Amino acid sequence: MLKKIWRAAAIAASLALAATAPVHAQAAWPGKPIKFIVPTPPGGSPDIISRLLADELQKQLGQAVVVENRPGGGGGIGMTAIARSAPDGYTIGYGNVNTLAINRTLFKKLAYDVDRDIAPIAQFSSTSNLLVVRPSLEAKNVQELLDWIRKQPPGTVTGASPGVGTTGHMSLALFEQLAGVKLNHIPYQGSSAAYQDLIGNRVDIMFDNIGPLSTYVKAGTLRALGYTAEKRSFLFPEIPTMQEAGVKDFLMSAWGGIVAPAGTPREVVQRLNKEINTAMKGKTMTEAFAKIGNTTVEGSVEDFTRFIRAETDKWAVVVKHTGASLD
Repeated sequence: MLKKIWRAAAIAASLALAATAPVHAQAAWPGKPIKFIVPTPPGGSPDIISRLLADELQKQLGQAVVVENRPGGGGGIGMTAIARSAPDGYTIGYGNVNTLAINRTLFKKLAYDVDRDIAPIAQFSSTSNLLVVRPSLEAKNVQELLDWIRKQPPGTVTGASPGVGTTGHMSLALFEQLAGVKLNHIPYQGSSAAYQDLIGNRVDIMFDNIGPLSTYVKAGTLRALGYTAEKRSFLFPEIPTMQEAGVKDFLMSAWGGIVAPAGTPREVVQRLNKEINTAMKGKTMTEAFAKIGNTTVEGSVEDFTRFIRAETDKWAVVVKHTGASLD
């Protein structure tokens, strides 16, 4: 009888311990494929670098990492999908300077709240913009360009961008602020049409990511005068930074990172941060990024969180200067 009582007590204790066991004592993560939401169409720069990282994470984690493109709404559709996913460690996503910083001021209302709904994991990519001018414009450097702009009636010099709120648009606005000039912003539906009008001398200047512009600059079709990073690009070491060219404090980075739904277990977030940093140190990622003018980035969860806040504050000032607003 006594043995039966002790046996029953032991079983009850075991069941109680199992029921209250912490997450890390249960099935090891990851135990199934991870969904990777990219809020842009297939084939663009965010999609390309996300798939490169997904391949490396898949190797390191020993589990499938499946990219799912959810474009639309300036990245809002994909970001909302991330925010509304179960915070179980099996959904991650790509967030960038637009969806995590610029859009917070640009859009009157977002369906997601970065601070409340999104868990930053790691920044992993950074690229910057080139300032290019139409072929018939004789300016050979930024100071000559500014001299020419200042001789024109205010607001008549045209600046093309891939669209309202893009890093190209924000670069034009920052250029106006820091150089004390007034431009006429011409937004396009993407870069390709803007490039054609620039090449055809129908618009005057443009800022855009170094990757897609590099083909035109190397071919001599477009002339680059400045680069918006802190240091010169390894693709075009002869092109000065905007600060070297005389526009003090001009920095524009088109950065990207990995996020998850808020509430994702801390141990999963930290594990992902570690794995992403490992991937970005590897030869595969460094070589692939070098080919497209991107820089690999490493850092902690806290580093990325602080960076998002600083970028949000910085671009809020610039967006308000433009007067741009989207529904």
